Amino acid sequence: MRTIDWDDAKSCITIIDQTALPARLVMLDIRDPASLMEAISSLRVRGAPALGAAGGFGVALLTRTVPPTALSNFVIELKAGSELLKKTRPTAVNLAWGVERVLGKALTGRDLEEIAVRALQEAKALAEEDVAGCRAIGGHGAKLLDDGDTVLTHCNAGRLACVDWGTALGVVRSAVAVGKKISVITCETRPLNQGSRITAWELAEDKIPVALISDGMAGHIMRKGMVNSVIVGADRIVEDAVFNKIGTYTLSVLAKSHKIPFYVAAPLSTFDFTRKAQDVTIEQRNPEELRRCGDRLLAPVGIPILNPAFDATPMENVTAIITESGVFRPPVDFAALEKQAL
Repeated sequence: MRTIDWDDAKSCITIIDQTALPARLVMLDIRDPASLMEAISSLRVRGAPALGAAGGFGVALLTRTVPPTALSNFVIELKAGSELLKKTRPTAVNLAWGVERVLGKALTGRDLEEIAVRALQEAKALAEEDVAGCRAIGGHGAKLLDDGDTVLTHCNAGRLACVDWGTALGVVRSAVAVGKKISVITCETRPLNQGSRITAWELAEDKIPVALISDGMAGHIMRKGMVNSVIVGADRIVEDAVFNKIGTYTLSVLAKSHKIPFYVAAPLSTFDFTRKAQDVTIEQRNPEELRRCGDRLLAPVGIPILNPAFDATPMENVTAIITESGVFRPPVDFAALEKQAL
C-alpha cells in the first residue's frame, strides 16, 4: 500500500490519512484541488518526497478539473491552480518541484486531452522514481550501520513520508533486509507527534524494534551510550544548512557533543541549489497546536506561542548526506551535485 497514488478506475488521487494514525488506517480519495490542498495543509499527507508526488498528482488532477475552454485560457487557469498548490507549504521544496516538473511536461501537450495525458504520465513516473530513489538511499545508507546498532530518529522519514520505503527509515529497512539487527529510538516530535503516531506505528508494523522517548530525553540517552547514530530526513537542503522538523537542530548539537554520527537521508529533489539558509521562509503553524491537545487546554489563553514547523541545521553539524546517488560528506560540492540532479 502506497502513501500516495493515482487510482485509474476512480480517476483520483488516493492517500493514507496520516492524521488518523495510529488509531485507524484510513484511505482518502482526493477528487479536486481544494481537497488536496486541505490534505497537505492539515498534514493528512506530509513528508518531503510524498509532497513531491502530491504536487505532481495535483497537476494531473488540475488538468481534469479545470473547466474545458480555449487552450490559451485553459493554460492560464492550469498555471494559476499550480501556483496555489505550490504555496500550500512554503518550506518543503519537493512540493514546488513536483508541481513544476509535471506542469512543464503537461504544457508540451498540443490540446487539452494531450495535456491531461502527459501530466498523469509524468506524475506516475515521478512516483515510481521516488520509490526507486528511496530504495537506493536505503542501500547506500545501510552500509553506514553495523549489526546491532541503535538509530535515533526524529519526526517521520519513513514510507509514509514518501511514496514507499522511506528515506531515514528506508536506511533502517535496507539494513534489516540484508540481515543486520537494527533497533530504533524515535522522538515523539511535538507538537503533532509524528514520531510517536507515525514512525513508531510504521516500525511496529514491520516488526523492527522501536522505543519511544519524549523530545527532551535525547541528550540523556546519548550520554548513556544508547545511540550509535542519528538519522533524519529533510524538507529542504541548501548549501549551508538542512531544514527539517523543528528539534532537528537540537539533536545535531547533542550528537556532535557526544561524537555520534548525524546523518541526513534525502533524495536529490530535496536539494535547493538556488538559496542559502537565510533565504528560506520557515512555515509558522497554528499556535493552537501547542495550546491544546484535543479539547484540553495545555497553556493559558492569550499568551504568545511560537510554533515554527522546521529549523535549520548547519552543515558543520552534519556527518553525511545520504542520497540516491551516494553518500556525500560536507563540504558538499553543490555545483557537481546539481549536475547529477538535472
